[in-house]
Amino acid sequence: MAPGLALVTAFLLGAAVIVVTDFDHLRLLATDPPAAIGGALAAVVEGYASMFAGAIGDPARIVAAIQGGGARDTAAALRPLSETLISATPFIFAGLGLAVSFRAGLFNLGVDGQFLIGGLGASITATLVTGVLPPPLALVVGIAGGTLAGAAYGFVPGVLKARTGAHEVITTLMLNGIAPNLAFLIVGMIDLSRPRGSLPAVPRILDLPTIRVDYGFVVAVLMAGIVSWLLFRTTLGFELRAAGFSRTAASAAGVRSGRTTIVALSISGGLVGMGSAFFGLGPAQGFSGGPTFDYGYVAIALALLAGGRPSGVVVTALLYGALTTGAKNMVIATGIPLALLSVIVAFAIMFVAAPELTRSIWRLPARRPGTGTGPNAPAGPPVSI
Repeated sequence: MAPGLALVTAFLLGAAVIVVTDFDHLRLLATDPPAAIGGALAAVVEGYASMFAGAIGDPARIVAAIQGGGARDTAAALRPLSETLISATPFIFAGLGLAVSFRAGLFNLGVDGQFLIGGLGASITATLVTGVLPPPLALVVGIAGGTLAGAAYGFVPGVLKARTGAHEVITTLMLNGIAPNLAFLIVGMIDLSRPRGSLPAVPRILDLPTIRVDYGFVVAVLMAGIVSWLLFRTTLGFELRAAGFSRTAASAAGVRSGRTTIVALSISGGLVGMGSAFFGLGPAQGFSGGPTFDYGYVAIALALLAGGRPSGVVVTALLYGALTTGAKNMVIATGIPLALLSVIVAFAIMFVAAPELTRSIWRLPARRPGTGTGPNAPAGPPVSI
């Protein structure tokens, strides 16, 4: 209940921000208070309605399109929903990778670099096999190439942590800066005739032209189930979680902490690379580096918001995808600034991260001692770094 109320609180505070920044109506406050207040509240309702329509679509239009039976009309009506799913897909993969590292007690700040290298690996692999293999098989090989490239880039800080004790926060963060230069170097080695700084473009191998939902979202949801099974139903998952709770106790129980560190960061990077491969070979229609400049930090926030749970990662990524897609429509329809999205997301993360604050605001009873522990409790990185 508390996470849901945290989102409600975030939207209420976002509404307050819309009101206090609506200078057109606030100017009327001295001369016509009812009109000023009513106009500001109407702007809030219009803004959130536009956000909903931009994220999900117009329900009436969807029903009419389905009843009409036209494929083109149905695709157009469902376009906002498909855009939401496409926007959420890379964050699901990255959030799942971070969930694995969080459960192992590791804070992976290298999502941006792993995404870049994973996309480059998928791009190069797909370029080499396109025309040689059938398109479906070429897609699978390209996805595998991106996954392995991301895993390799996660393997590096894992080995440094296990063998030298170098902290993963520092190494993964520094590897983010190395990734772009490494990508340019690799591209230059592959094709010296390519202009310096340019990256290989790979056309979509498979396309669903009717409704723009590629296979990435379906695979992302399946991977959430696989990651959940891995973490909570396998010996490796138990070792990862045991190391996350206490490396000293895990070592005493026979768990090799160095091995779990390498495995956890490699799996984490591999999942990020897989998301990058689907992004580059799907909606991006070529290697572009990433969906947003702050992709990694948003993914970390979403993973923390989900409490490190794979199912929660899917929900939070879908929520962020809906907010992102809907906010663009809100800007077009109402002129409310896109920066409001950052405000709402920041409020949501703040209140979810401070559940007792949310409980106090809504007068909920305090959580009983012990309810925040156990295998299903939210997991996060170590407190001390």
